[in-house]
Amino acid sequence: MAYDCYIAMYNPLHYGTLLGSRACVCMAAAAWGSVFPYAVLHMANAFSLSLCKGNAVDQLFCEIPHIFSLSCSNAHLREICLLVFNPCLAFGTGCFVFIVLSYVQIFRAVLGMPSEPGQHKAFSTCLPHLAVVSLFISTLMFAYLKPSSISFPSLDLVVSVLYSVVPPALNPLICIMRSKEINDALKKLFEHIVF
Repeated sequence: MAYDCYIAMYNPLHYGTLLGSRACVCMAAAAWGSVFPYAVLHMANAFSLSLCKGNAVDQLFCEIPHIFSLSCSNAHLREICLLVFNPCLAFGTGCFVFIVLSYVQIFRAVLGMPSEPGQHKAFSTCLPHLAVVSLFISTLMFAYLKPSSISFPSLDLVVSVLYSVVPPALNPLICIMRSKEINDALKKLFEHIVF
């Protein structure tokens, strides 16, 4: 999303060539490749634990903090290692840095526009995407960095839905709502329903 907005702002006339199918495949491969260290780290941790409190996780997803709670061994050292290595991997893979740099460039370009309507239009295009990214990152950080003393099953469930279901559901809606044809069709539909 960040690179899409960046290309739309800096090179709108070359958008089709710069963000073609090859670029999309490369970005998808980079995203999948960058999460591979996470998967290996979490899988190695999960398989090395001995579970003595059953094997049923009282959550929507089988996540590492919940697996640690089922372990009969002391998992505090493992949790600390994950809390230290996860940010290192996140910054080391470059995805987070790439997203931040893209948004910094977008805001520099928008704030450098001479017209206020142009700035408003550019911000209205990019801010919904930034809101989705912020929602994803903030809820993910809360889920993994909160102390276990404030871990309640209902809170954990809400937070896991917020970072795993809501952002992917919002992305298509944001893109659809930017289309004038879709907006006109929705207005006609609502007028027909109301009257």
